[in-house]
Amino acid sequence: MSGSKVLIIGAGIFGTSTAYHLSLSDPNPSSITILDRNAFPPAPAANSADPPLGASYDINKIVRADYSTPFYMDLAHEAIDAWSTNPLYQRFYHRTGWIMLDEKGSDLAERIRNNFKECGRPDPTKDMSFEEVRGAWGGVLRETNMKDFGNAYWNPEAGWAEADKAVEAMLREAVQSGVQYRQGHAVALLLHDDRKRGVRGVRLADGRVLEAEKVLLATGAWTSRLMSGIEDTLSIDANDRIEQQVKAAGVCVAHYKLSKDEKKVFDKMPVIINGENGDIQPPPPSSFLKFTNGRSFTNTIMTDSKHEISVPPSYSQDVIPQALKSETIDIIERIMPQMAGRKVAYWRLCWDSVTPTQYQLIARHPDNRLSNLYFSIGGSFHSWKFLPIIGKYVSNVLSEKSNGNEKDQTWAWKDARWNSGGTRGAHEKSLPKRELQDLEDASRKSRL
Repeated sequence: MSGSKVLIIGAGIFGTSTAYHLSLSDPNPSSITILDRNAFPPAPAANSADPPLGASYDINKIVRADYSTPFYMDLAHEAIDAWSTNPLYQRFYHRTGWIMLDEKGSDLAERIRNNFKECGRPDPTKDMSFEEVRGAWGGVLRETNMKDFGNAYWNPEAGWAEADKAVEAMLREAVQSGVQYRQGHAVALLLHDDRKRGVRGVRLADGRVLEAEKVLLATGAWTSRLMSGIEDTLSIDANDRIEQQVKAAGVCVAHYKLSKDEKKVFDKMPVIINGENGDIQPPPPSSFLKFTNGRSFTNTIMTDSKHEISVPPSYSQDVIPQALKSETIDIIERIMPQMAGRKVAYWRLCWDSVTPTQYQLIARHPDNRLSNLYFSIGGSFHSWKFLPIIGKYVSNVLSEKSNGNEKDQTWAWKDARWNSGGTRGAHEKSLPKRELQDLEDASRKSRL
């Protein structure tokens, strides 16, 4: 058993960034503990035999300020300033631009451009003709059928970052400053015996118990499973459970290994947004070309107490239903016909927590019986870019300091619920509209 001032559960971008920023401000960083099921340093994300779980550990992630909400446009510019200037992250950041091929009838580009004006920022974007798109970047989109797209929106100031390397560098910096890293699988939150003083700590799968004055859940897609037991113990109403704040959602990701000559060609490409079908990111040094199928899904189960929650499946994240593989390959071959017939080097189900508004949840639990339990979750498939800065805001919440009225309200415990399936918000494309189980059933039927 051990005690800490702050116990951070989860070493993804929220947990890592918080540990790092606490290590800068706390006079005793060794009083901060970060717990994760992965070893430190984690294995590389690319084709590892034991890849780290969670959306934060990946070969690359998009860094852009093209948002349909002014709040996140400003926050993203703050993050990009850090990516561009701080030596800790600068070496992993690549400003390649991004091209957004948007569906006919979409007003997303217009909403983004309106926000550049509203935020008082210069608008670096332009529309490209489809012929210009076909001829640009070494011709990587030369064969693409553009008939389903309405416009091609280009922003040269967007880019991507080497995700696993950036998270590891920040976490290593926090640990070197004194933050305690513990490896273990959290299975249950523990209350004080009188049930009046909040959370005592967490029990791990191996029986160990970690205690702390304050507990921060940066547990992403695994939050509902971890919260379920304590919600049952306290008889928390269904409408007030964490599942009404965030749901676990997954996307399917395919990776192709490039030859040296192929990588030279694809190194020229920007980030490519394939409408609502997902994205393609330039290859990192590992030479993997990554395609994300943006059609997300939940994995709903019934708990022992008869509550429905979405959780990542218990099997390995490289196990993909055949129907989902086929759908993903079809999307890939439509956006890049030159990939037809190529073997996928490795697959991955990438899981994140999604909120109805796609605004993160960075707040203390509203139940007085859980007054020392905090959340930093709800990445909604768009939050990775905030790695350099989000932790300073989480640190303020842990210290009961205001981040300003707008941030406090945006990240507060949400009034919005899932009854309507979510709302148009910061990243509405991420909202899940189907179940993983249905894809598994379709795969089984196809084999009959």
